[in-house]
Amino acid sequence: MTQLDVRPQVGDTVSGVAEGDVRGKGLGKGSVGLVGSAVIGISTVAPVYCLTSTLGSTAGEVGMQMPAIFLAGFLPMLLVAFAYRELNKAMPDCGTSFTWTVKAFGPRIGWMCGWGLVIATIIVLSNLAGVATSYFWLLAGEITNNPSIAALDDNKLVHIATCLTLIAVATAISYRGMTATKGVQYALVGLQLAVLALFVVMAFQKASAGTFDTGLDFSWSWMNPFAVESMAAFTAGLSLSIFMYWGWDACLATNEETTGSTKTPGRASLIAMVVLVGSYLATGVAAQMAVGSGGEGLGLANEETSDNVFAALAGPVMGPALGILLFVAVLASAAASLQTTFIPVARTVLAMSTYEALPPSYAKVHPKFKTPGRATVMAGVATGVFYTVMTLVSENVLTDTIFALGLMICFYYSLTAFACAWYFRGELRRSARDLFFKGVFPVLGGLLLATVFFKTLFDMWDPSYGSGSTVLGVGSVFAIGVGLLALGLVIMLVTERRSPAFFRGEVLTKSTPALVVED
Repeated sequence: MTQLDVRPQVGDTVSGVAEGDVRGKGLGKGSVGLVGSAVIGISTVAPVYCLTSTLGSTAGEVGMQMPAIFLAGFLPMLLVAFAYRELNKAMPDCGTSFTWTVKAFGPRIGWMCGWGLVIATIIVLSNLAGVATSYFWLLAGEITNNPSIAALDDNKLVHIATCLTLIAVATAISYRGMTATKGVQYALVGLQLAVLALFVVMAFQKASAGTFDTGLDFSWSWMNPFAVESMAAFTAGLSLSIFMYWGWDACLATNEETTGSTKTPGRASLIAMVVLVGSYLATGVAAQMAVGSGGEGLGLANEETSDNVFAALAGPVMGPALGILLFVAVLASAAASLQTTFIPVARTVLAMSTYEALPPSYAKVHPKFKTPGRATVMAGVATGVFYTVMTLVSENVLTDTIFALGLMICFYYSLTAFACAWYFRGELRRSARDLFFKGVFPVLGGLLLATVFFKTLFDMWDPSYGSGSTVLGVGSVFAIGVGLLALGLVIMLVTERRSPAFFRGEVLTKSTPALVVED
């Protein structure tokens, strides 16, 4: 399909446009409201998928302090969310972290921040597609009561073919615009939250009845993060918790398509964060009370089931009939997130191209759907290729890329938080509100995430981290994480030779007015 190039040139003037307005990129204006934006944020995080894949791992690291770790992971994310909200008020640009860090710290740091977001998203997309594929065949086997159908997921060619099909469908929906996205997301998010609520209620019932021998009585000590046995266990648990909140910033990536672009996305992100932390706490406490956090039987930390807790608990907690709903919810969660996760990566690439930090072809939007069509297709192709190659090379390599994801998340979130304080440094003395929301809170959030970044980087050096694979004597997770960041540096240097104006600071600076292309 044809694309429309709507990139305004630097120095263009548009009547009636004040400095600080959105630099229009041809996206569909006013197509998302407050509720729709919050739903996109929740969907991108994929709460049911995150819970089934990390409840057991977190319990294995911190034991009964799992609920406290969920709260501890929420804190830096909340502090960073304030930074995103303040930056969005001043600069509602779909490039979010990329645009804001360029304006605060210059083109090179900003480019690497954008790269961190893009590569993190590609890793997540590939993982989501793999999980959705596995649950598709698992659900098919449950419905038909035919283990041989569920076993098709173990066939590598069938698995890859199914995975690529799901990626193609998600890409097509995202390509067709925010209206199509919203319709799908309301249904999928509503389904997964309703089933999750049902699971929580039934888990509490099983706990009160003492159905399982490994169950525990509730204790407020579960909310004490200082009761974790070691700093290493705390950091490992916190890294998992931070991953569980990643994706809420998709609310901000749709700011140019949201009604009230300066305020609505920030409010939506806070709503999404509250829904997420409430869901995680309720589920964590209910599951721990019902089956305990130990490594025996149905205990959450049982190594045989910890990587997919809901698959083990669906039948015992909800019964055979309702248990199938939990499989459906995990599939819906992964599928919904697979589709919405295309939003931030495609719009970041669109913004980077608009500001001449990437080839100009990615700055084109579809004339009918008003979406960054070429950038969306590129993200889909990159995800498919990445997942296929990693799956064929080694399951261990694919697993370790997921462990390296936390490094990317902390990298670009912390940079964005610091960018907020630096960008608004001249306004911090105007009022107590400016001091805390533009300075203190973002800096605290950035420092917490930067600490996790460097501690995780240190831990990754150990070959035992992740799958246990090594590259030249160091942990493969370290090699992958550092290698992906180094790859970004190489691509940036190549891009600098092709687009010198951006890297000379001639296209996007703090004083550059953001222009709006009128309809």
